[in-house]
Amino acid sequence: MTTHFFTASSLDGFIATEKHSLDWLLKQDVDAEGPMAYQQFEKTIGALAMGASTYEWVLEHEEGRWGYTQPTWVFTHRELAIPDGADVTLTRDPISEVHAAMIAAAAGKDLWVVGGGDLAGQFADAGLLDEVWVQFAPVTLGSGAPLLPRMLDLELLDVARNRDFMCGRYRVVRD
Repeated sequence: MTTHFFTASSLDGFIATEKHSLDWLLKQDVDAEGPMAYQQFEKTIGALAMGASTYEWVLEHEEGRWGYTQPTWVFTHRELAIPDGADVTLTRDPISEVHAAMIAAAAGKDLWVVGGGDLAGQFADAGLLDEVWVQFAPVTLGSGAPLLPRMLDLELLDVARNRDFMCGRYRVVRD
């Protein structure tokens, strides 16, 4: 079982604009069946963690529909709506407690820290982040939500090109 941070980034290291927009990402050319693509990755995932901004973006852009079948923990200090039938838990609990619950719920599959970068950093701070997958898009944003606002040592495991994207898979190096 591996805990992944799988995300896309601009070349200058941002995963969203200052207004949490991903419009820059959605217009990029990607092969859904190509190397390191989301569709194959998502099939290996048994539970998800995401921050409140990511959760709200998903709900807004999916018009209130919830597309994930996996149990999901949303880290938030606010009350947020949960779509009917969605297996979503709003939490303020420590990362280590949520991670343990995710493992129990994942039925042997991997875990995915969907976003944002600070949440992935909190998993790394707790020693609970194993891999970082980044799909770099050919765009710069100048500012926004940083990819990973932490210092982490990473070991490159794999690289690929998926149409417009330069993709890298890294292992988190622990002391």
